[in-house]
Amino acid sequence: MIEKTIQQSESQHSGELRFVIESKLTFAQINQNLSSWQRALAVFSNTQVWDTEENSGVLIYLLLAERTVHIIADRGINKQVSQTQWDDIAFMMQQAFQQKDFQQGSLIGIEKITALLIEHFPARINNPNELSNTPIVL
Repeated sequence: MIEKTIQQSESQHSGELRFVIESKLTFAQINQNLSSWQRALAVFSNTQVWDTEENSGVLIYLLLAERTVHIIADRGINKQVSQTQWDDIAFMMQQAFQQKDFQQGSLIGIEKITALLIEHFPARINNPNELSNTPIVL
């Protein structure tokens, strides 16, 4: 469901979405005082969300153990969309997750991100899919 929704989303704008789900931080990560935000930044880098032609990648990172959501966008998008806007979407997703509605929370997040990307990064005639639409489970 998420993969198909991302595919439909990306047909409407020139951004690239990457959806990553991690069950929990490892003992070593916790022992290093790694925050969920720092982990999301590492995942952003490791999954090469930053490596798109127009710097238009967006990571949706879910840390299930904490029911935490972080949305991180590449520099091309961050020139147009503020971190506050991403945080508002993440908060909506977290509210759904607290109600144990993970599917709806995920789809709402993708829908809201899609609206921002359509506004600031409309689809082009040549609109390649640079990142896989398949969610990653770590």
